[in-house]
Amino acid sequence: MTVGKFITFEGIDGAGKSTHLQFVAGLLGQRGIPVVVTREPGGTPLGEALREMVLHQPMHLETEALLMFAARREHLAQVIEPALARGDWVISDRFTDASFAYQGGGRRLSREKLEILERWVHPHRQPDLTLLFDVPLEVARARLDATRELDKFEQEKADFFAATRAEYLRRAEEFKARFRIIDSTRPIPDIHKELENIIAGL
Repeated sequence: MTVGKFITFEGIDGAGKSTHLQFVAGLLGQRGIPVVVTREPGGTPLGEALREMVLHQPMHLETEALLMFAARREHLAQVIEPALARGDWVISDRFTDASFAYQGGGRRLSREKLEILERWVHPHRQPDLTLLFDVPLEVARARLDATRELDKFEQEKADFFAATRAEYLRRAEEFKARFRIIDSTRPIPDIHKELENIIAGL
């Protein structure tokens, strides 16, 4: 049986990644590829409950990181691994790179602790492709919808997002084989054309 592909979408809040996730899912569907679309934190009933806690409740930094990886362990066991084993492709709105970017870059949790959690929770699983949607901070902030309630991450200051973005770019440099950096300031049709070419190559 053919094992499916695992694609993750990453970027700071306001980078526009969610806009393009459904496009890629539709693109795969048109090619007859079964697709599971999911998100982190979340993806399972337990993960969604933990999502509400992580996004809205104040907590110790290490508690936050542990809850993120607890939700991820359930996500892998209940959704990601079974889907890939069936031959489905999985598209996830965020994965472990987000923990390195937000808890590590933005919150300053040590990279060593995050690497320990990563090795524990998914030692043999990394995305086949990570699409990093990158924009300058001022563009990302302008895109956040001021009419809705912002979660605790979206309410962070500019220096938090600068550090988060910097860690994303560091990860992309470290893991060049699986990362593709998408300039998300361009018109949507241009981005979609680039995504089509990337997916065709995968």
